[in-house]
Amino acid sequence: MIDSPNVTASGHQELGLKPEEVQKSKCVLGFIPVIYYSILLCVGVPVNILTAVALSRLASRTKKALYYYLLAVTGSDILSQLFIIFVGFLLETAVFHRDVPTLLLHSVSAAEFAANHASIWSAVPLTVDRYVALCHPLLHRQISYPARARKIILVVLALSLASGVPFFWWSDMWRNSHPPTALDTVLIWTHVTIIYFLPCSIFLVLNSLIIHTLRVRQRQQPCQEESGLKSVPSWRLGKTTAMLLAITSVFSVLWAPRTIVVIYHLYVSSVHRDWRVHLAYDLSNMLAMLNTAVNFFLYCFVSKPFRSAVRDVLLLRGGPLYPRRDLPQQQAPHASISSLYSGNIKRSQRDSTPLSPRRARKPS
Repeated sequence: MIDSPNVTASGHQELGLKPEEVQKSKCVLGFIPVIYYSILLCVGVPVNILTAVALSRLASRTKKALYYYLLAVTGSDILSQLFIIFVGFLLETAVFHRDVPTLLLHSVSAAEFAANHASIWSAVPLTVDRYVALCHPLLHRQISYPARARKIILVVLALSLASGVPFFWWSDMWRNSHPPTALDTVLIWTHVTIIYFLPCSIFLVLNSLIIHTLRVRQRQQPCQEESGLKSVPSWRLGKTTAMLLAITSVFSVLWAPRTIVVIYHLYVSSVHRDWRVHLAYDLSNMLAMLNTAVNFFLYCFVSKPFRSAVRDVLLLRGGPLYPRRDLPQQQAPHASISSLYSGNIKRSQRDSTPLSPRRARKPS
């Protein structure tokens, strides 16, 4: 984000500069990243807080594990915005130009990676839960409940916090002029594996199984209708699946450029020396951080209960999640009709069954 001229390798030799004295490549974007991250922070944090309040209402009313997982994703996004965007990009880089104590710099780096890992891996239990719900519904009723979801979320957050500790020794890709060391190579590959390759592999496998299951059910639905069997309502499954696919697909698209640029920096040309790699790295970071603020709009587009909850929060009212049921007096005629209908069915079944020997015996 800081303007400084780019120096070629021949220029280094002519000027007699040592490798550690070489200036970093020029930041082509200038102050655009500062403006972008400021807008993203001012929009993303309030939107995520609104999302968290709406999801907490849905979770308390419905007692579904789905909303607890979505709430964990939203909370992790808020942490990522505070640590990575506010502290990392705006305060350390734009305001203090990273002229802060080394211990504080590395501690913030570890916190940034921990928040980043939590934001990404919170979506993995959500994907597993939706896979079990759609492909193994009977098992899902037994193992998916709010208490277990909270325990899983705590485990994911604890592991994310622990996984950020090794990145205390993460190298500053913008300012380090020396080639990547063996430690840098290990940390970079660990980073791209944790934040992209491993979670995307899980998303790809489980989403493929979900789509395959839905296609099989769609093909079986006409046969069930012809035989008179009651089929599962596909539109409800479609809404939930659309939300899951939207979350995972947006993540995969927005984080792919950063993963490619980091590996390119490791093996081809460094961010410090090549202004083009520097530009690609800045743009890829901007795209990746956009992922922390788009889930609200995905939820609004897909989920009607979420839109209703957001409307209630904005209007400062605690409206019911579902339409109010009829009063018992109004349900009485329907109950009597259903009881008569069930009585007729039982009577017809009793008449159609063969008599037992005791009932069939004629009185003497």
